[in-house]
Amino acid sequence: MERITATYYIETPFAPEKAAEVLAGEQSSGTFVAVPGETAELKARFAARVESVEHLETVTTPAIPGATSATGQYHRALVKVSWSIENFGYNLPLMISTLQGNLYEIRQFTGLKLMAIDIPDSFANHYRGPAFGIEGCRKLTGVYNRPLIGTIIKPSIGLTPEQTAGMVQTLAEAGIDFVKDDELMSSSANSPFEKRVDAIMEVINRHADKTGKKVMYAFNLSGEIDEMQRRYEKIVNSGGTCAMVSINSVGISATKKICDIGELAIHGHRNGWGMMTRHPLLGIDFPAYQKLWRLAGVDQMHVNGIDNKFWETDDSVVRSIEACLTPMFGGYSALPVVSSGQWGGQAPETYRRTKTVDLLYMAGGGIMAHPSGASAGVVALQQAWKAAVDGLSIEEAALQYPEFAQSVAKFGKKG
Repeated sequence: MERITATYYIETPFAPEKAAEVLAGEQSSGTFVAVPGETAELKARFAARVESVEHLETVTTPAIPGATSATGQYHRALVKVSWSIENFGYNLPLMISTLQGNLYEIRQFTGLKLMAIDIPDSFANHYRGPAFGIEGCRKLTGVYNRPLIGTIIKPSIGLTPEQTAGMVQTLAEAGIDFVKDDELMSSSANSPFEKRVDAIMEVINRHADKTGKKVMYAFNLSGEIDEMQRRYEKIVNSGGTCAMVSINSVGISATKKICDIGELAIHGHRNGWGMMTRHPLLGIDFPAYQKLWRLAGVDQMHVNGIDNKFWETDDSVVRSIEACLTPMFGGYSALPVVSSGQWGGQAPETYRRTKTVDLLYMAGGGIMAHPSGASAGVVALQQAWKAAVDGLSIEEAALQYPEFAQSVAKFGKKG
C-alpha cells in the first residue's frame, strides 16, 4: 500500500524517538492512552509509522513553549513519519489535517516544522496540477528565453479604475509582460471589481490588437467561492488571461475550485506566509508548502527575491526557486514569482545562484520610480537580465546600458 512520508524538524525535551512515536500515534490511530478497538490489525493498517530519526543537536533554551526539560536539555532532530494513503485517500484538506494538524499542539515538542512531503505518483491521476505552468504562461505572454518582467499597481489601494487603466497603458507601451493587483485590492468603494476589469482590459485588448502583444494582468478575485467564480467569469469574458488568488486566505479547497476551471493562469499570492514559516522551528518550510499548492493547480508561486526587503535569506529564496522548478510527477511546473524590493541590480546574483530564466521577475518601485519613468524602468530590467545571462557585472552592465545605469544610480547601494 502506498504511503505518504513527511519530514519534520523537531525539538523536544524527551528522547526524539519517543516524541516521534507520540506524533505518529496522535496523527493516526492512537491517543494519549490505549483504547478498546485499537487492535494490532488496525494499527498495522492505519497507524502512522516512524521511518527514521536523525539527531542533530542539543540546546538549553526551548524554541517555543512546551514541556519543561528535567535536565535543561532540548534535543533537535529530523524525523520521518509515514501514513498509509488509506488513511485519507486523495483528499487534500484531510491530508493537510493529518500532516499539519494537532501535532503542533503536542506538548512533547518545543519546536516542530514540516520540511518536506513525499507524495506517491498516483496523486497525478487525481490532481492534474497547474493547467498552464511555466510553458503555458510563456505562451500566453509570448515571452521566451528570458524572465517575464512584471510589476504591481501602486498605491496598493485608492486608485480609480480609470487611473489604474492609465498606469497599465503606460506599462503596456513600455513593453511590460505582466501586471497585477496588489493583494490588498480586490473590490473597493472607489474601484469595483467589474469596472476595474472593464477599464484595464479595454487598454490591454486595444494594445494587443495594435501590437500583437497581450499583457497578462492578474486580477485579484479573492473572496467567497461564489463571488470568485463570478469574478473569474468576468475576467474570461473580458479577454483576460490571469487571476490572482490569496491562497492562504481562501484556503486550498477554494483555490483548487478556481484552478479546476482551467481557463486562466492562476497567480498564487502567499501573503500571510511569514506567520507559517518565519520561526525556524515552527510551521512549514516552502519546499513542502509549494507541493500542496501545485497539487491544487496554482501556476505561479511567490518565492520572495534575492536581497529582498523582508526577513528571508538569499539561501532560502534560492531553495524556494529550485523547489518550484523541480518537476512533480514528471511535470506540474510552477513559475517562480520573484518579488519584494527588486530592481535590476539583483538580476546578476539571482541568475548566478539559480542558472534559470524561468521566472516572473517583479519590480514595483524598481520600475515605477525609475528616474526616466516607467518605460525606462521596464527597459532597465530587460537590460539587467540580458547582462546577467551574458555574465556582465553590475558595473559592466551600467557602462553598456544607459537605462540600467540610471537604475544603479537611483537604487544601488551607496558607500
